[in-house]
Amino acid sequence: MPSRRKFFKAAATTSAVAVATLAMPSIAKAATTLKVQAAWGGGIFLENANNYVKRVNEMSGGSLKIDLLPVNSVVKTSQMQDAVHRGVLDGAHYVPAYWYGKSAAASLFGTGPCWGWSANEMLGWIHYGGGTALFNELMGSLGLNVVSFFNSAMPAQPLGWFKEQIKKSSQMKGLKYRTVGLAADVLGEMGMSVVQLPGGEIQAAMKSGLIDAAEFNNPTSDSDFGMQDVSKHYHLASFHQSQECFEITYNKKKFDGLAPELQKILEYASEAENSNFFWHNTLRYAD
Repeated sequence: MPSRRKFFKAAATTSAVAVATLAMPSIAKAATTLKVQAAWGGGIFLENANNYVKRVNEMSGGSLKIDLLPVNSVVKTSQMQDAVHRGVLDGAHYVPAYWYGKSAAASLFGTGPCWGWSANEMLGWIHYGGGTALFNELMGSLGLNVVSFFNSAMPAQPLGWFKEQIKKSSQMKGLKYRTVGLAADVLGEMGMSVVQLPGGEIQAAMKSGLIDAAEFNNPTSDSDFGMQDVSKHYHLASFHQSQECFEITYNKKKFDGLAPELQKILEYASEAENSNFFWHNTLRYAD
């Protein structure tokens, strides 16, 4: 009899626990949302940014979500890095040339010297040749609270769009020309009057006469926002920007607060997008 009583008592306890478990709904942990502003208002580069975001959102299984904001949604392009540093934005999708004004060393991570390597080789140096450590050291010296990932090797960029055909270098002198990064200093030394504008303002500046010539990146990206409508002279061969890539930067405090597996998703999605950029853009460049 004692053993039967123990049996029924144990069974009753087990049933009570089971009922309590069934009665208690499982509460899913709320997803972490990162507000990330892109430097692009449309076109192929916004497509690339969305492709990265799609990978992050799908890889995280709902536990992490990037809310991608178009250009100028919160701050101007020139203010994006500072906004990420301060936590006004959780992240940004742009190119290192956009913070060249803070340090000429930005050119090492895009728009660098026009000899010695391609954009793929530059990314190899960033990932495996000590570039990331140097970047983190630079951010520390500038007092910037950011962590960044680099992807998407861009081919050498054309010299750009001109109001008149350029047949000799002397014609370049005095031209109001849009470019960014190290190229701005180099072409300034050649006598050009360099204006650094974000991509979304180039076409309107050319149309209004604020500038005489401009480069942005490649024929597809440029035609996406209508450069062919304001200039009929497009000069292809150039060495002013022989390599460039995207930088995806996050507020370091926000990044460090994420679970390690979510940090790795942000990093590895960047690496995955590096391959997808080549495949996707090969098709788009042919459009």
